[in-house]
Amino acid sequence: MRKTWLIFSQAVTVGVAMLFVIATLKPDWLGRGAGSPMPTVVSILTAPEAPASAASGAATGLMVSSYAPAARRATPAVVSVTASRASRRRGGDPWHDFFFGDPQADRQRGIGSAVIVSPDGYLLTNNHVVQGATDIEVQLSDGRQAVARLVGGDPETDVAVLKIDLEKLPVITFGDADALQVGDVVLAIGNPFGVGQTVTSGIVSALGRDQLGINTFENFIQTDAAINPGNSGGALVDVRGHLMGINTAIFSNSGGSLGIGFAIPVTTARQVMEGLIKDGMITRGWIGVEPRELTTDVARTFNLPVSEGVLITGVLQNGPAGAGGMRPGDVVTQVAGQPVRTPAQLRNAVSALKPRQEAVLQVQRGERSLALTLTIGERPRTAQAPAQR
Repeated sequence: MRKTWLIFSQAVTVGVAMLFVIATLKPDWLGRGAGSPMPTVVSILTAPEAPASAASGAATGLMVSSYAPAARRATPAVVSVTASRASRRRGGDPWHDFFFGDPQADRQRGIGSAVIVSPDGYLLTNNHVVQGATDIEVQLSDGRQAVARLVGGDPETDVAVLKIDLEKLPVITFGDADALQVGDVVLAIGNPFGVGQTVTSGIVSALGRDQLGINTFENFIQTDAAINPGNSGGALVDVRGHLMGINTAIFSNSGGSLGIGFAIPVTTARQVMEGLIKDGMITRGWIGVEPRELTTDVARTFNLPVSEGVLITGVLQNGPAGAGGMRPGDVVTQVAGQPVRTPAQLRNAVSALKPRQEAVLQVQRGERSLALTLTIGERPRTAQAPAQR
């Protein structure tokens, strides 16, 4: 009996050790098929849920002297993007150009990055990398090249989706951006200045950055990992090599990295990708109001019993809010049960609602608290980059 128990104990120990090694070196073997896939839209890999502390690697032993394992997992799925745009130099003879062509005709070429997110050939990048492009080419880290088709772009989030037709594509694993914490280690991967694929490291400096004037809808991850021109559309990954964001912009007076970079959370990028692939466009909710931040002075002036919310200074006549009974001077405190404190939060909460559905907005009107039921309208679309067919 004792010998049998000893053999059983040794077998369990060996099994646990093998599981630990696989989880450390090949987590994608365990993550394949986990999470919440989108079978009706595109197949992707989603990392299994992990404790928040594991995002920095402390809980898994990944905090070592090298992030090479994470880089090896993620870099094959990050590609270089070359977007060509037709342009014409001024000063030519229009009649000569009409009959013989313009010898000074030129093409502008922009360089950026993209991330392969599906074995079906879908890639995520920034809309500004490919907007207006007539030809888009991508180059993989293994040397393969392919012409990419623009599935669609969303200027309001600066997300675009590309499609290539190649087999055996390396695919990145989606991480949980909501689990990120300030101080977590992240890696930025891309093609800065066209010098070739580069990996830089840093930490998450801040979360939920908005009101930067970069996009209409902003909820950026801020990082001090070096991001430079050409990194746009590349990957921001954690120490497991899981995708946390799409590198988008930098704050710089010189054009180079000053340690303030911004990435679109993968949750936002995934939602936009799903809409572009499924419907070819992004549809957002709209109520037709002019919001303003509720300051302490304004709340005191109007004797409002609330100190947090969004002040409505204008209501579009015959718009969804007007039809639902909203008035200038109302303070919106909740949208469909979600608290709102800034105009950006109000815009994001409303845009997440589906047009033609009903939603309840909690409103403070003087000393009265009201629940207004509105039929959500469709947000007017911003001009999008034309899709290549």
